[in-house]
Amino acid sequence: QVQPMESGGGLVQAGGSLRLSCVVSGGTFSAYAWGWFRQAPGKDREFVATIDWRGESTVYGDSVKGRFTISRDNAENTVYLQMNQLKVEDTALYYCAADRSPVSGTSRWEYDYWGQGTQVIVSS
Repeated sequence: QVQPMESGGGLVQAGGSLRLSCVVSGGTFSAYAWGWFRQAPGKDREFVATIDWRGESTVYGDSVKGRFTISRDNAENTVYLQMNQLKVEDTALYYCAADRSPVSGTSRWEYDYWGQGTQVIVSS
């Protein structure tokens, strides 16, 4: 069973940075595409970024493009989300998720395994 576990969330001022990590146990980490999503209270789960199995192709949501970077370390079974120039509207619970396919997309329904999330709060 694939079990992702996110960490790295916290409270940060607007304009600051955070780096989220998602360490994965079980499954075949290197064969899967991975993604980050987020959900703010009262809102739908929103696509943030995805990375293919080799780490060569990435896609970002429009709201984070140019500020966030997704990466992966297949040797460490870890996916990262570097978040810079944080805004108040980035406040949300951030989830990492795996798609058993080598390349994935922006829909939450494409992803098969989800972590429990890590909370990010950006203050003004």
